[in-house]
Formats: sequence, C-alpha cells, structure tokens
Amino acid sequence: MQEPEEKKIALELLETEQAYVNRLHLLDQVFYAELMKEAKTGKTVPEEVVKMIFSNISSIYQFHAEFFLPELRKRMEDWNRNPRIGDVIQKLAPFLKMYGEYVKNFDKAVELITAWSEKSPPFQELIADIQKRKVCANLTLQHHMLEPVQRIPRYELLLKDYVRKLPPQSPDRGDAEKALEMIFMVAKHSNAAIAEMERLQNLWVVYQRLGLEDDIVDPSNELIKEGPIQKISTRNNSTSEKYLFLFNNMLLYCVPKVIQVGAEFQVHLRMDVEGMKVRELKDTEFPHTFLVSGKQRTLELQARSGDEMNAWIK
Repeated sequence: MQEPEEKKIALELLETEQAYVNRLHLLDQVFYAELMKEAKTGKTVPEEVVKMIFSNISSIYQFHAEFFLPELRKRMEDWNRNPRIGDVIQKLAPFLKMYGEYVKNFDKAVELITAWSEKSPPFQELIADIQKRKVCANLTLQHHMLEPVQRIPRYELLLKDYVRKLPPQSPDRGDAEKALEMIFMVAKHSNAAIAEMERLQNLWVVYQRLGLEDDIVDPSNELIKEGPIQKISTRNNSTSEKYLFLFNNMLLYCVPKVIQVGAEFQVHLRMDVEGMKVRELKDTEFPHTFLVSGKQRTLELQARSGDEMNAWIK
C-alpha cells in the first residue's frame, strides 16, 4: 500500500531532525567542547572567545536532542494509531526563539574564527584536525555552524507542505495549522532580531563618524537620510560644502573634517525635528534650494539636483 503523502513528509521531518541533532552534537560536544578544553589550558585562545563563537549552541543542542527528537520519534512509531505531529511542533515553536541569539551572533562568530585562526596557529590546527575527521564529511566548521541558521526556514517549508497534503478531515489539521502559524511567527522574530542588530550596528558606525558626541549617541535614534549639501551664504552670495544627518528627532548640520583623525565630521549645529519647517525656494541664481527653519536657526541649503532636493524635503 502507498504511504499517505503527509506521512512521508512527517518521516522526512524526523529524518532531517535526526541528521540535525547529529550536526548539533558535532558543534556542541566536539568543536565547542574540544576548543574549550584547549582554551582552559591557556595555549590556544581565550575561553571568552570560544564562548562568543558558539553562543548558545549548548541550549539548542540539548533542546533538540533531549526533547524534540525523542517526542517526534515517539509520534512516528505510533503513527498508524494516532497520525499527528502538530501538537509536538506547537511545543517546539516557543523554544525556537532561542535561535534569535544564535542567528544574531552568526556573522560575529565567523569573523572571530577567521581572526583567531590567523592570530593563533594552535587554534587553527585544532579546528583543522577536527575538520579532517569522518564525522565532518570534509566540511568546515563555518559550514556546520550555518545549519542552525537554516533550520527554522526548513521547518516552515516542511510544515507548509505537510498542511497542504493533509486530508481535510485529518485529526491533525487544527493543530498542524496552528503550529505552522507559530513557526511563521518565530521565523519573523528571528528576522526582526537580525534587522534590529543591523540597525544598531549601522547607527554605531554613524556615531563613530560623528566623533561619539555623548549627547548624540542614543540607541533609540533612527537614521533617516544623510548626504552632502551646499550651504548658501546670503551675505556674500556663495556656497560652501556641508553634510547633513537627519534622524527621527534631530538634524545634524556638519562640516567635513579636512584631517580625518577619529571622526569624519564636526557637528556645527543640532536642530530639533519637532517644530521644524521645510519649504522649497525659487531662486534663479541657486537652483534646487530649500529652507529649513527650526527652533535653533534657519538654514538655506542647495541640493545637487531637483530629485535630491525633493528627497530631502520629503
């Protein structure tokens, strides 16, 4: 008799989960454990670095090896009597939020492996030695570390397929649909965590370019637009090169530094966005000009083109 489609997908979930747990075992019990053991002798790399590379892989490994895989296996052994996996996946979904931390840390981890492989030959040798083992299947540590990053999207795909193939009257339909929704939310949570990390990293880079002025550094700020601009001086009818950073709450009017040591710009003026007015000026001598007036003062600025002016005004 032909196996029903939904059972095939459930079996694929179990098989890939078994392979995944083996991969997590390799990361946590082999790479992490052995690098940590060496780090404790103080010869290869600081313990802190090893911890930073592997993030919370131990919790992820324990959860899958001790809870999710055994639960899934029990379900599949009992399939003919009770064909369902939706409820088990509902139990799994909230724990997948643990991945947010691992995924956020991934790029940093790969950078650390590269940097310390150059700095510490014994560290590099130990990784190379583990990579030669049969269990590594000729793949690098970085390659194995990518697996948890890709696991949640994999659950989502398999579960989507499973729900699609379920007969309408299946006892698992309600649970499976709810589980899919939960997995979808977790995937979104993981993506949001990455987006937030990128936002903060980009913000930090901007603050460094501005010389880390303490009244400007605020993690809740959002950079909306930045770019060069000409400042019009009505006194002597000339323009000079300036640079603007527009945040959600303030406009920084800056001067590019000639000698770039540390900061790239010097903040000349900080204007509050609250109460600010912006309008286009029809100036025949200086095209693409607009006026920004705020509590602090009024600036007459010239963009390089009409489009650029409109982008700033917007």
